Amino acid sequence: MSFELPKLAYDYNALEPHVDAKTMEIHHSKHHNGYTNNLNNAIAGTDMESKSIEEICATPGLSGAVRNNGGGYYNHCLFWNIMSPNGGGNPTGELANEIDSTFGGFENFKAEFSAAAGTRFGSGWAWLCVCNGEKICVCSTPNQDNPLMNDQCGCTPILCLDVWEHAYYLNYQNRRPDYISAFFNVINWEEVNRRYIAAL
Repeated sequence: MSFELPKLAYDYNALEPHVDAKTMEIHHSKHHNGYTNNLNNAIAGTDMESKSIEEICATPGLSGAVRNNGGGYYNHCLFWNIMSPNGGGNPTGELANEIDSTFGGFENFKAEFSAAAGTRFGSGWAWLCVCNGEKICVCSTPNQDNPLMNDQCGCTPILCLDVWEHAYYLNYQNRRPDYISAFFNVINWEEVNRRYIAAL
């Protein structure tokens, strides 16, 4: 089995002005495609060819090539799916209630998530996760690591934000806080809520 670069559910320019078309094109067709091809090469001829990407990421002691490219593949697949041209607004459904319960309101969640993204030194990701099939938490990971990896928070990701410079530099240059703020305008909360319910 080999992994394939997923097709996007929207055009490259569909998230403008929050995420520009050129960044989307390069990010998806170059960066994500590169992780996909390198992952397939790294697992060729091994028992990982029969595993899901979630199983691969959760495998202890991954080699650098599998860890970096497996993480890059998984992370971006989630990232594209939790954004939408008609996104933004407030969380919906059961997740909205859980955010209120855990963080004391959506604005408090935004502040904590934004801090996780903004204070991640160098390259990495910010995450909203479901832990132990019940509570939600915010965390961040370096490079292409993700919460599924056994030396990270070990939770199920339902929302993520890529804070590698290639995700925002063409449009926002060094203004990462502006990029983080803009991200909230494209979050597909219906999809995030669906993933939350599935992770319980």
